[in-house]
Amino acid sequence: MAISRDDLDQHGLIIGVSPERFRAVAMPLLFDHLNAQCEGTIAVNRQARIVWINDKYAEKVGIRDPRSALGKEIEEVLPASRLREVVESGQPSMLDLMAFGSEHFVVTRIPLRDEDGTLVGALGFVLFDRARHLKPLMAKYNSLQTQLAAAQHELAKARRARYTIAGFIGSSVLASEVKRQARRAAQLDATVLLRGETGTGKELLAQGIHNLSPRANGPFVAVNVAAIPETLVEAELFGTAPGAFTGADRKGRIGKFEVANGGTLFLDEIGDLPLALQAKLLRVLQEQEVEPLGSNQVKPLNVRVIAATHIDLEARVAAGQFRDDLYYRLNVLPLTVPPLRDRCADIPALVEHLLDDIANRSGQAPMELSADALALLCQQPWRGNVRELRNVLERAQLGAEGSVLEAAQLAPLLAVAEFVPSALVAAPALSTADAVAVTPLTDTLAQAERQALQQALTVCQGNRRRAAVELGISRASLYSKLQQHGLSVREL
Repeated sequence: MAISRDDLDQHGLIIGVSPERFRAVAMPLLFDHLNAQCEGTIAVNRQARIVWINDKYAEKVGIRDPRSALGKEIEEVLPASRLREVVESGQPSMLDLMAFGSEHFVVTRIPLRDEDGTLVGALGFVLFDRARHLKPLMAKYNSLQTQLAAAQHELAKARRARYTIAGFIGSSVLASEVKRQARRAAQLDATVLLRGETGTGKELLAQGIHNLSPRANGPFVAVNVAAIPETLVEAELFGTAPGAFTGADRKGRIGKFEVANGGTLFLDEIGDLPLALQAKLLRVLQEQEVEPLGSNQVKPLNVRVIAATHIDLEARVAAGQFRDDLYYRLNVLPLTVPPLRDRCADIPALVEHLLDDIANRSGQAPMELSADALALLCQQPWRGNVRELRNVLERAQLGAEGSVLEAAQLAPLLAVAEFVPSALVAAPALSTADAVAVTPLTDTLAQAERQALQQALTVCQGNRRRAAVELGISRASLYSKLQQHGLSVREL
């Protein structure tokens, strides 16, 4: 097929020209164009020594005679240059910001190869001497950076501990002692084991210990071990490698230990940790390093652990359900949180605090308690402790019509059979001869409590540990009540 003159340009490029011919003609044109349009061009050899620099680049960096730069190492002339990396790796750096003094240049760097593909050097082009040419791109980058910073700030807030030790309401001897121990524990960077019934405020104290410790600016991460399915506990605590198991995240997932790095990890209901994972937790506590599920990489950690439980760990150890070495590793700083029934003197202050908090959250006016209502609350066993007390007050406020909560309104919520205000009001007046002696409520409750203790110890054949479990109280509370009622196992 004949080629007409219209198929040729001034450089002799023919339509359908071979790749070799095209490269031979186009490459000089490309270089000439870049050299003319760019703000500077420089070339180095395999040793990253300057072999050529154009006049514009030399003038820009303050070199009067471009020939004086030849043979010098690139960093001697341009300290922030990364042309040496391009020469060593053979990989281009297509877009970068290079600092020179107080200025920043937008640069591109490409490797130079001979006809055989051998790396012989590298070329650097200053595309712009001002980043204003990248304004749209920089605006999008800055916007994304702002969004990322906001997200990180919100996440950090979510990981902050909200409560302080002072938030543990009460001035009784028991409350004051537990707060004293918590303040001491805050200053010691050792593992803490919080013991106590559910609803006593163990997590509140854990947050308070964290907030008073040197780790206060770090994250506080709480994990309820009992609330995680057994098959997911390992992944949740220690993380996973990419594709560690079917259904796992392809990118992998960091565990709660890594999330809490630099801060405190609160492990609630530690007694429910599966036996198979207890050895791995022990290693993390001892070595301060974690190995994600499905990974061979060990990651260093700096995490303080505060554990909590309402169960008898010693009994679990004796039954072979909890490792004794892990028990000793957790039980470094033990702290027992007393049940509410053992610190009845704190109930008035707790009620006042809870009623104010309920009012703030509900938007309603704060309620008050009558003297009889407060006395009634002080006589309850409170097996659910502060959590149960709050629940009762919330339910009472929902059904209240006035601003004062009376004992009659609380009694149905507490299932107090002895308190029947309607019968007392409707009963006809009795003559002195017909009057029936009324046993004080405190005596009735004390008698019922004594009978319950006797029955539990009889059923459990004098085993106080089992009796405490059956009654739903701690062993310390059981011993206290036995002493209070003058009971001993020998008398049963």
